[in-house]
Amino acid sequence: MISIPKDRHVFALAADAPPVVRVPDGAVVELEPADCFSDQVRRPGDTLGSVDWEQINPATGPVYVEGARPGDVLAVHIERIEIDRQGVMAVSDGFGVLAERFTQTEERLVPVVDGVVRLADGVEVPARPMIGVLGVAPSGEAVPTGTPGSHGGNLDTVLVCEGATVYLPVSAPGALLAAGDLHAAMGDGEICGTGVEVAGRVTLRLTTRRDLRIVNPIVETPEVVATVASAETLDEATTLATRDMADLLMGRLGLTAAAATMLMSAAGDLRVSQVVDPLKTARFTLAKDLLAPYGRPLV
Repeated sequence: MISIPKDRHVFALAADAPPVVRVPDGAVVELEPADCFSDQVRRPGDTLGSVDWEQINPATGPVYVEGARPGDVLAVHIERIEIDRQGVMAVSDGFGVLAERFTQTEERLVPVVDGVVRLADGVEVPARPMIGVLGVAPSGEAVPTGTPGSHGGNLDTVLVCEGATVYLPVSAPGALLAAGDLHAAMGDGEICGTGVEVAGRVTLRLTTRRDLRIVNPIVETPEVVATVASAETLDEATTLATRDMADLLMGRLGLTAAAATMLMSAAGDLRVSQVVDPLKTARFTLAKDLLAPYGRPLV
């Protein structure tokens, strides 16, 4: 297994980014991301005011996958996510849905112990490690790692967790995958602009698919398949995610438009992933057991 340390990172995903490493199709890699603040808020007294904002959302990589070419799909199976024992959250008037309620920043160091995130005042939530930024080089111009899109990037989608597979459309030779922005826990929406931001390690298996054609990312867990889309407004993102699921059902399972739409309306879930990034992200989710009668996988 090839390991890539946190000091080998990028702040934008781009087709001309020099790869950190080249790996064969099917390789397993271990990436070590810093947290979204590049580990700049680690001790009591560290504040957002002292943060270098040019060092936000580092993504470890990029990784060049031999043989991956434009038009392919890179299947990224998340074999393991290990997180540090301390995370950080922050609020300020600079970001988040409720930004106007703050006149100054507030940072909070958050212990992560024995599978539990200890917030404050005795409040604890289960640790649910996930990857916020996971993407490949986009077509066209470079995209900052803080921005989501059809290439993946800052999707901030809670399904991107251990055991999931993320399918990303390849637009550049080698795909050029990078990952970062780990969370010990995060709710749908990420309303304050941070989850429980944490450093750690992720183990990924990278496989090229040529039997699948997609425009936007897809996330598959043992239980569900979700089409994920980002756009300037949440309305646009939900429409894109819904259309992508209908297209997947029609193209992969042979459903008519009417059958796909009825199935999705009866049993699908349209959900918000995040509303705080430069583009908003939504997902349309279907339970895999509903699709068993069709006799073939959706992805």
